Amino acid sequence: MLAEGDTAPDFELPNQDGETVALSDYDDQYVVVYFYPRADTPGCTTEACSFRDRWGEYEDRGVAVLGISDDPVSDLADFAAEYNLPFELLSDEDGSIATQYDSYGEKNMFGDTFDGTFRNTYVVGPDGTIVAAFEGVDPEEHADEVLAALD
Repeated sequence: MLAEGDTAPDFELPNQDGETVALSDYDDQYVVVYFYPRADTPGCTTEACSFRDRWGEYEDRGVAVLGISDDPVSDLADFAAEYNLPFELLSDEDGSIATQYDSYGEKNMFGDTFDGTFRNTYVVGPDGTIVAAFEGVDPEEHADEVLAALD
């Protein structure tokens, strides 16, 4: 896993509307880059909605939130619309960006082995370095945990 002080790998990915979003679009501000396994599943919905429910506090601090999964853009569009998510959801279908962030690899579920996205989060500072890293987060409490780290 990347650590505090590491340079955050830059990326360009399509968002839920098919528009290209780059990490460098957010130079000079804090950015929460959170990786999640699958849109519209219980844990991922809980995590996304917790960021949504605390969105005003992130906005007040001038902090951007980017959720990244290996879902296709169409699934992200449905997910964002269904739960009224006010932040960008980015599609990393081949897992290449998640891999750069040590957030993609072999997973086991119900006896099946497959490649997928791990539930990790990074806070990237205005200078492009990682200022906080969270591995295997609790979806329910995570938005509060990140706000505490930002304070």
